[in-house]
This record gives sequence, C-alpha cells and structure tokens, in this order.
Amino acid sequence: MKSLKKASLLVAAALVMVGCSKQKSTTTGWNYNDPNWGGFEVSDYNEQITAPGLVFIEGGSFAMGRVSDDSRYQWNNVAHTVTVSSFYIDETEVTNQSYREFVYWMKRAYGEEYPERVRAIYPDTNCWRDRLAWREGFVDYYFQSPIYDQYPVVGVSWEQASKYCIWRTDRVNEKILVDKGIIALDLTDLRGETAFQTDVYLAGQFRGESRNELDNLDPSAGGEPRQVRREDGILIPYYRLPTEAEWEFAALGMIGNTYDERIVEHKTYPWAGSSVRSANKKYYGQFLANFKRSRGDAMGVAGNLNDGWDYTCPVKWYFPNDYGLYNMAGNVSEWCMDVYRKDQNPVGGEDQNPFRGNVYRTPTFVDEEIAINDTTGSIIYKNVDDDLNRRNYRQADNINYLDGDYASNIYDYDNQVGIDSWVSLAGDDDDAPAVSDDENSSISNPDSVTNMMYRRNVVDPTKVTSLMSNKVRVVKGGSWNDRAYWMQAGTRRFYDQERSTSWIGFRCAMDRLGPRAAR
Repeated sequence: MKSLKKASLLVAAALVMVGCSKQKSTTTGWNYNDPNWGGFEVSDYNEQITAPGLVFIEGGSFAMGRVSDDSRYQWNNVAHTVTVSSFYIDETEVTNQSYREFVYWMKRAYGEEYPERVRAIYPDTNCWRDRLAWREGFVDYYFQSPIYDQYPVVGVSWEQASKYCIWRTDRVNEKILVDKGIIALDLTDLRGETAFQTDVYLAGQFRGESRNELDNLDPSAGGEPRQVRREDGILIPYYRLPTEAEWEFAALGMIGNTYDERIVEHKTYPWAGSSVRSANKKYYGQFLANFKRSRGDAMGVAGNLNDGWDYTCPVKWYFPNDYGLYNMAGNVSEWCMDVYRKDQNPVGGEDQNPFRGNVYRTPTFVDEEIAINDTTGSIIYKNVDDDLNRRNYRQADNINYLDGDYASNIYDYDNQVGIDSWVSLAGDDDDAPAVSDDENSSISNPDSVTNMMYRRNVVDPTKVTSLMSNKVRVVKGGSWNDRAYWMQAGTRRFYDQERSTSWIGFRCAMDRLGPRAAR
C-alpha cells in the first residue's frame, strides 16, 4: 500500500513539473511565452467558442440548386455540386426584440449627436401597408409591441441587416473582454466615438478604459501590458449574413439523411419528403411551415386552421430541421450575402464556398497610423485597388467577375454609336456615373459594363431592360406571403439591398475556424 501511494506521488509530481515547464519550439528549441527567450507567445486557446444564438453546421458537398421542375422556367439555379465549409448560423430568424436591442444601443451611442445614424437602421414599419388591405395594426404595433417580441423582424433592408451583424459582433466581443476583466464597462457617458468596436480595438485604437490587460512578454515592451490580439484566440470572428450556398446547405439539413457518405434522399424542403404536411403519426397532416396555401387561403378556416398563421409567426413555432434550425422554409424569406446573378454557377466559377460579392478593402493609413473617423470612431477603409500585381485577383471589386465584367460583355465596344447613346444617359442614372468614352471602354469602370449588360438597352438607352445591378441581393426561403413553391430550398429570388418589405427578414452566420468536423 505504501509503495502504491509513493508511486502516485511521483506521478503527480511529474505531471506538475510537465505543466510548469516551458513550451518549446519544435523549430528552434527556444522557449515559448518566456521573456528570457524573446517572448514569442503561443496561446492555449485551440477551440472556437459557439457565440450566442448560433448553431454549428458541419459542412460538406451537396447538390446546390433545384431538384424539382422549374415551373417558372427561370433556369437560374441548375443543380451543381459544391462544397460548403463548416460554419455557424442563427438557430432562428432575428426577432423584433433582438433588433430593438440594436436600435436602443444605437440611440444611446449616437442618438443625441448623430440621430441620422439611428434613423438609418430603424425598420420601415410602413412596409406592412397595402393599398387594398387593412394592416395599420402591424404598422403601429408589430415592431414595438411585446406581443411580437419573438416574431421575426421585417422592414429591414440588406444594408440594415449587415449593420446589425457588425453591432452584434462588437457587443459579444466587448462582453468577452469585460468578463475577463480586460476592459471596463462604463456606459454612463456613452458616445459613438468611444463605443467598443472590434476592428478598432484590434487595430490598437480603442478609446475606452482598459483594466487588467495581458502581460506583454516582449522584452522590448518594458513591462507595459498589451491589448488582446487575434493571436490570443479570445475574440470571436465577425457575425455576417450567410452566403447563398451556406443558407441552402443549412436549410436542407442533410445530416439527417446521410448514411456512410451517401445522401439517401435529396430533400426539397428542410424536412424529408415532398409534402408540406407532417408524415409523423403523432402529428400526421399538420403543416410544417407558415405559407399561403392558395389565393385567399392564408391559414385555413375557422375551427380548423391549417398552418395557423396569416402573417408571421413566432420564430420557434414549427419543428426545426435536422441541424436544429427553425423556419428555414416559410414565415419570412431571408437575406443572403450574395449579389444576385441569373447564372448561379458560371463557367470557371468556384466549387468550394461559392460567393458573388467580394469587394476587398483595407484600412486607410495617415502618418503610418490607421485612420479613424472622429464622429463615429470607426476605421476608414478603402478598396485595395493599389494591390493589383497578383494572380488570384486583379481588382478590389469582383462583383462582376465572369458575369458583368469586360470579358463577359455581350456588346461591341467598338460600336461607337451604341457607346455614345449610353454615355449620354449615364449622368442621369444613379447607378451609372457619368464617364468619358475612354473610361467606358476600359476595364477600370466595372459599373458601366454592368449597366450596359443588365440595366440599359444600348440601342435605345431610355429603356430599362433588366432589374439587375450590383445592388441586388439573393433572397431565399419563402414567406407567409408565398406559395409552397418558394419554400423549396433551391428556389432563389432577388431584392434591392436598399429596400425592405414585410416578407423579408434575416439571420446571421459566422465562419468556423479550425476543425471542420463536429467534436
């Protein structure tokens, strides 16, 4: 017995010695996290936390696009195989309560000095109005009343939804640093320029009050503490809108019908089968989503309602899909991050994490310091058009690549008559700034090419021939105002990013860092 105790003590002592020993570089043999050996730091964080409201989505390959008849003959989503990396997405659509929290915080930070910033993010409650319908109750109460707290927010444009994502990122990261005692939470005299912003903090330009910052092991720092860096692994990545591929992948929830790397059935909806009613014996015949069954039939008849809701419903009302996501069909359609093009998968397009809408930006520097807007406290960004000596991209704005750029233009740039006709109108078009003939015939003005391809008839420029532009975004999922056709995960529509409606809401997503498989 004494020998066993002695052996246990020796093992424990050995473990303590191992735990106290310095990590060493397998490259150089030097100590990590040791100021006596240069102070190169290695963090213990090796797993991304699941941020509030999100669900982990294990990625993989799938057939993106429609798998049923295209009854509208749009041919804008022909099935093709792509791979989606693992990511996170909101369990539910963003609610009125969550968005009101956003508005409230923005009022506190900017309402007194910059009220226009608050007005810019407030939902358009008048979106409920219809010239031949009575909906004033929704106009007055839907966003404000606590009765609708857990209903999806609507009347929010793509641009407003994107601003919500930025705000949410900042609040979550701020709480992480406050909980760790790294920064102080002092909201008694909150102003926009002093409010915590993640990118500003990571740039070393935080204007708030610091508390117990991290030890700086760099000997040249003279013992001064330092702020958290990306290398520490403490802060979460940015909330954002999901890409179209991510949204569709998450909606299908094929993790529930996959066996030994084989997809047993390609789902049409977020649930199995081709019916919008439950096949479960316990709930047999019940509707699985909130939609309009036919013209004039939004919820059934009194005493026997079918889906039970004429307009929106609470975000957790129906059964979730196999990923645990609610209302990925019906209730409200949802904004995606992508710029819409009819050709979802152009020749030469990417088959891993496809996305159209990349505009690469970088901070602006003044006197070797990152420039900060004095009124908002935000970093001033610019396009990376001065970084063109590359092979993977040649310009910052890649929205038109392979569909709308110079190379894909179907018009004859040498036809000066057509060019002159278009140029004469360019100054009157908000989407096409007035430019010279030389600028029009060059690759340096991608917007002009887009307008020629999608917006204007070159022969008769007074005619608008398409709704397409670089400000039109993908909308997915169907809504309370749609038939079942639009609830299919593969269907796709578009809407102007500056406009809003009573049938479009949104949910947030986030990159998954590191391992792709669920642990």
